[in-house]
Amino acid sequence: MRWVISVLAVLATASTACAADLDVDVLRGSQPVGPATFTRWSGFYFGGQIGFSDANADFSGATAPLVHYSLRESTLENDDSVSTWPVLGRAGSDAVGYGGFVGYNSQWQDLVLGLEGNYTHTASVAMAAVSAPISRMVTAGGNTYSVNLTGAGALEVTDYASLRARAGWALGNFLPYGFAGLALGRGNYNVTSQVSGQQNPSSPPIVPCNTIIAPTCVDYSFSNSNGQQGALMYGFSVGGGLDWALTQNIFLRGEFEYVQFAPIASIMASILSARVGAGFKF
Repeated sequence: MRWVISVLAVLATASTACAADLDVDVLRGSQPVGPATFTRWSGFYFGGQIGFSDANADFSGATAPLVHYSLRESTLENDDSVSTWPVLGRAGSDAVGYGGFVGYNSQWQDLVLGLEGNYTHTASVAMAAVSAPISRMVTAGGNTYSVNLTGAGALEVTDYASLRARAGWALGNFLPYGFAGLALGRGNYNVTSQVSGQQNPSSPPIVPCNTIIAPTCVDYSFSNSNGQQGALMYGFSVGGGLDWALTQNIFLRGEFEYVQFAPIASIMASILSARVGAGFKF
């Protein structure tokens, strides 16, 4: 009888231990793995921004069409291409700008794709070309010419906007992104040129040209200008930045943007901007 009681006690103890181990294993295996979570960037958003712009313009070809028109069908232009002489150089300007943005994002877990419109009004990005007058002696059509070429150029960009395609990668509450798109600007420009000199100048030169002493000496002078207020400027925009979600609906932004405009009146202009802003997403 004692032997039977001892066996039953041992079996009961073993059963209890096995059940305890089984319960632990079941509990361990039943713990669910939670789904991955991502900051929600999808939906519409808008905001405001302020920044600093560094603009540059190349005026080296700006006087070419004006001089070419002034000397059209002349032997001087045909033989010596006076219109290609670069009397104007480069210019730069820095200014503060402010504006806003509006866009829409679609999100696939970490990947965020979107379309955004961005606008900046500049305080005054005004650039005046450096002028370097050129004086030369050339020959054309069997005649000798003294040629003096001068010019002036100015460009002011008042505001510009871009329509961008964006791509970003969500990293917690941060969204680093890059973008590329089309740019549209508005500006005021003015370019002037003057080409003057003498055909078959006397040696030493007589000023003014005295046709009695040097009957073949002929003065010439041609001036021209071109300008427009509120001219449209087209180009492209590229850049990148970082959005930082402070709450579910509010975020901060920092970005860089480079805008290259197509030639306007033969002036090549570009703007590099750094901005900070804040936005609200729905």
